[in-house]
Amino acid sequence: MPKSLGLDIPDNGKLADNIVHFARALRKAGITADPARAIRAVEAVRETGFENRSDFFWTLHSCFVNRPEQRMVFAQVFRLFWRDPRFLEHMMSVLLPSLRGVAEKRAAAAERRAAGALVGDAQSENPASDSDRDGKEVDFDFAWTVSSKEKFKTMDFEQMTGEEAAEAKKIVGELSLPADPAKSRRKRFDRRGTSPDWRATMRAASRAGGEIKELSRRSPRPRFPGLVALCDISGSMSAYSRILLHFLHAVANCKGSNWSKLHAFTIGTRLTNITRHLLQKDPDAALAAAGKQATDWEGGTRIGDCLRVYNRDWHRRIAGQGAVVLIISDGLDSGDPEILATEADRLRRSSRRLVWINPLLRWEGFAPRAAGVKALLPHVDCFRSAHNIASLAELAEAFSKSGDEGEKRRLLELLG
Repeated sequence: MPKSLGLDIPDNGKLADNIVHFARALRKAGITADPARAIRAVEAVRETGFENRSDFFWTLHSCFVNRPEQRMVFAQVFRLFWRDPRFLEHMMSVLLPSLRGVAEKRAAAAERRAAGALVGDAQSENPASDSDRDGKEVDFDFAWTVSSKEKFKTMDFEQMTGEEAAEAKKIVGELSLPADPAKSRRKRFDRRGTSPDWRATMRAASRAGGEIKELSRRSPRPRFPGLVALCDISGSMSAYSRILLHFLHAVANCKGSNWSKLHAFTIGTRLTNITRHLLQKDPDAALAAAGKQATDWEGGTRIGDCLRVYNRDWHRRIAGQGAVVLIISDGLDSGDPEILATEADRLRRSSRRLVWINPLLRWEGFAPRAAGVKALLPHVDCFRSAHNIASLAELAEAFSKSGDEGEKRRLLELLG
């Protein structure tokens, strides 16, 4: 527990209301704090009592925190919410990282997310007056704002505050994903085509009394493939899957999109088809409906079992003409690696191209050590990271076969 927990306990007698408001602040900071957890927290505090501040902290911690990366965010929100005597000074310090020097990256991200969830309401309701500042002058350093747009494009989705994530979703909603045409045996009329169209030539000659005036030509008709996206919604992927689903929604509703069809599924402890939900025009309504359909959000991951269900029940129905399959997952699978390898190999053989999007690839020292990564990696054609806006904008290159040789060499290097 942080050392700065010597806080004043609210004395207004509305502890249950304060816990509910605290849950809302946690939700703004990116921690799952639904009404059920808020009610559970109130009941837990009622059972454990409110005499010891340390017990109070860990009681709420046990109710709202379920992942290691949420601990720092929870500690910062707790310190800011439960009436820290130096509330305003602390907010100024977390909002001006240049005044604090170089800090540990994860801690700084947690502080920014906590401050982003609380500072807006606090500044509007409790504006700092001259008496609050005690005559201390605050100097703002604008050196970090020179290339803010470029830094925002390369900022990791997991390190974004609530406001930054909302802005990222707007930018992602404007991205596109073009598709390369596939080879087709069907032909169409083309004056500059290389293949003669003898039937059309004879028909024209019969109308002209048997005289051939012009040789009709034709060229292959372009056929655009379908896109199938399998998005991992487990707990380790929650920060990325929500924004990437916004990206899939933008691709599905893009007017200039040349994909023949787009089908989307969520994979976790079960496979869920959310295609019809992504076809809604409003992205928020679409993802809300998809969230209701997929009941295993932030649960476990059994990629192999989900791929088995998809190959058995869906692939022949929706990807019979060679669709591009996009797997969005970190590969941290809790199922049987042999099942995952078998089903991934089957999926690769029946797909035009199998692309794997893994946020863990953003680390320079990434190595395929997890069993799920080792099982899936040999069967993919392309392995890319989509952890920020810049990587999403460059994702179109992964769907082009022009870089196959380089991708193959890269995969072989990762496999050792």
